[in-house]
Amino acid sequence: MLPILYQDDHLVAIHKPAGLLVHRSALDAHETRFAVQMLRDQLGRHVFPVHRLDKGTSGVLLFALDRETLTRLAGHFEERTVAKRYLAVVRGHPPASGLIDHALSRRHDDAEHRPSGALEDPRPALTRFDTLATVELPHRVDRYPTSRYALVSLNPETGRRHQLRRHLKHIAHPIIGDATFGKGRHNRLFQQLFGSSRLLLASTLLAFEHPWSGAALRIEAAPDGDFMQVVDALGWGEALRTGLSTVIDS
Repeated sequence: MLPILYQDDHLVAIHKPAGLLVHRSALDAHETRFAVQMLRDQLGRHVFPVHRLDKGTSGVLLFALDRETLTRLAGHFEERTVAKRYLAVVRGHPPASGLIDHALSRRHDDAEHRPSGALEDPRPALTRFDTLATVELPHRVDRYPTSRYALVSLNPETGRRHQLRRHLKHIAHPIIGDATFGKGRHNRLFQQLFGSSRLLLASTLLAFEHPWSGAALRIEAAPDGDFMQVVDALGWGEALRTGLSTVIDS
């Protein structure tokens, strides 16, 4: 069963595990399990995903239980009144904090150079980040004798496709475990050292006004076990707990 973080008469939030698609996709035609179908069967009623998480991303995923609630919640996301927080393990040591202001087209960077159809104009995309912890491992991956990594908190202010993964690649700090936008050699090192083959990106907070009552709603989830295994191995447990306690104004 999918872990339910919050539920009322209008909406439900679950903790999506890494590796689970939100809904059926032509890109993963072989997959037979989807969060929408599993939650529908679990609750015995239709559910409507309000936003999406990539297959490899774990954490807070929000569904509406009726179409009017879906419309209202979609408006919150479009108006940027939903506060979102993610945690990620990235390559390198980013600045202590910053704003990534980099417009994104509908298709990802590598595909943008292929002559296989016109692209829409890039749309504004903003991500704020804070570096919570860093480490330098005594393992040569690139040309240096050691390799640097960091735990970052990410607050996307827009919701473009693959925004966080593309933005972290843009500033040369790709997310570990990202097979599309990351670096295979670093991904393989984490597989060898920690047995981690997942995308190390987790949705840990959604905060917004309830679409019917107007009450402030804050839905949180700690990263799941395989994410925490890496965090603990790198000695970042306390930094992560401090990061999770940071208040975000919705």
